[in-house]
Amino acid sequence: MGSNVDIEVEPAEVGFDADRLARIDRHLAKYVDDGRLAGWQVVVSRRGKRAHSSTYGLRDKEAGLPVEHDTLWRIYSMTKPVTTVAAMQLFEEGAFSLNDEVARYLPAFADLRVYRDGPAEKPKTVPATEPMRMWHLLTHTAGLTYGFTKSSPVDEMYRLAGSDFAQPPGMDLASLCDLWASMPLLFEPGTGWNYSVATDVVGRVCEVLTGQPLDDIFTERILTPLGMTDTRWWVDETDATRLAALYAPMPGTGEAFRYDAIGASALKPPSWLGGGGGLISTAHDYDRFTRMLLSGGALEGTRILSPRTLRFMTKNHLPGGAMLTALARGQFAETNYDGMGFGLGFGVLVDPVALKIPASAGEFTWGGAASTAFWVDPVEQITAAFYTQLLPSSTYPIRSELRQLVYTSLID
Repeated sequence: MGSNVDIEVEPAEVGFDADRLARIDRHLAKYVDDGRLAGWQVVVSRRGKRAHSSTYGLRDKEAGLPVEHDTLWRIYSMTKPVTTVAAMQLFEEGAFSLNDEVARYLPAFADLRVYRDGPAEKPKTVPATEPMRMWHLLTHTAGLTYGFTKSSPVDEMYRLAGSDFAQPPGMDLASLCDLWASMPLLFEPGTGWNYSVATDVVGRVCEVLTGQPLDDIFTERILTPLGMTDTRWWVDETDATRLAALYAPMPGTGEAFRYDAIGASALKPPSWLGGGGGLISTAHDYDRFTRMLLSGGALEGTRILSPRTLRFMTKNHLPGGAMLTALARGQFAETNYDGMGFGLGFGVLVDPVALKIPASAGEFTWGGAASTAFWVDPVEQITAAFYTQLLPSSTYPIRSELRQLVYTSLID
């Protein structure tokens, strides 16, 4: 097990028990040893310093290549917080307000309709009575969906239009937003919560506001200032062997089998820039991003957001202070909604007792489709992240297990 070769502080110096942290590796190793995962990487930091960093298994089973500390991972929806941070930088500059109608920037969202009933081929819809606003996009309360969730006739309409896990060939972010705007909403904006393409639409609004493509926005505003030099949208030939292969569970046995049908797309430039799931990164790079979030929006003297903005983003913004369990219409990758609200771009833990894990109220979190996840705990000053390569993320309860293992390693 490649453990703790990359740490910056002895665990005891920041209130962790090293023997207890070692339980993380022993527990997660079982997933590789019995074939459910090919490999993984985990990083736990406290007070801005890495106290536990380990790798196990293979980034590419077929080539026999081990997971290493510079392995490149598809982080999928862990792109969403990056997009949201870029949007909130523009908010800080006065470029938009949270109550602005999305149609002000993307006119296709002006005359929305809401699904009432009927099959996907012949739906009954009514005009929306509430406009879609920027805060609806940032909280996934806009009424949009994903084609691949397969939980309603509305997402079936997305699939019939070619919008699934992959998107129709030849469409860029602007044309995809027009396509999604033409679909009925799952509910009136602000009345439910549904994981969706909303953050991709946020990315398009950022493009309109700046006149720049999303990759340039990320590079100039976040990646370069934070020194995230390994984060990119695709992997060229020189770095291809560093990229973890993508796997999925074999029906029946659960053993990870190679999934190049989707995995191979990371090896060429994307046809569109997905603010909801386009990035490939390393544990080291994303650790810098989460540390910036933990330290109130700055890292090593470089300020990305104001502390006040970040505190505001990580409050529960769901209408009436509701929990996800009350408002969620479909499923998303986290296996457990209990005690969770949602802020601007992050799931927010409101009630640790309801979650049944000794975490901290105020912790904020998100994950990616290939079973990656991170969280930031401002109370205990912890950031933690897990990287692997298995679709879909709801296959195993790794996220809740990791939280459990990390928090019970604290002894101060």
